Amino acid sequence: MDVKREKELREAEVAADKNILRTSIEKFLNWGRVHSFWPNSFGLACCAIEMASTGGARYDLSRFGYEVFQASPRQADLMIVAGTLTRKMAPVARRIYDQMPEPKWAIAMGNCACSGGPFADSYAVVPGADSIIPIDVYIPGCPPRPEALIYGMLQLKQKIQNPSEVRLIKHDK
Repeated sequence: MDVKREKELREAEVAADKNILRTSIEKFLNWGRVHSFWPNSFGLACCAIEMASTGGARYDLSRFGYEVFQASPRQADLMIVAGTLTRKMAPVARRIYDQMPEPKWAIAMGNCACSGGPFADSYAVVPGADSIIPIDVYIPGCPPRPEALIYGMLQLKQKIQNPSEVRLIKHDK
């Protein structure tokens, strides 16, 4: 075994005996971020009903720490675009996303938010929310079940906890 590695392990054992936790600031902040998402409800169509039912008693999203859906973008760090994003609503979605404080994340929920769905060839529908805002997690389905939204939020949690394993998109304009 490498001498340097053995010395690090010995120091870690001594620190553990003294109840000292050694970590980086970034890991500590990411730990706090993944356990307290504040989602902004941006429900546009039928997917919004599934998103709302996820917060209900049957699915209990609060057991993961994602309890309060915020109406104000200034108090939210996660935007869930649920449903058909029309060209008329696109500037509003971008404005709400821009008003959210950093760090911020976005989830596209439903086929319409992911790729335009059956309305992709329409003149009035945006072919995917990722053309307006950067999307971190895509949840397909028409409409996706509440379990799918919970799974997508857990995938976002994994993405934030392990940024070295996942290529993160920079949130720039």
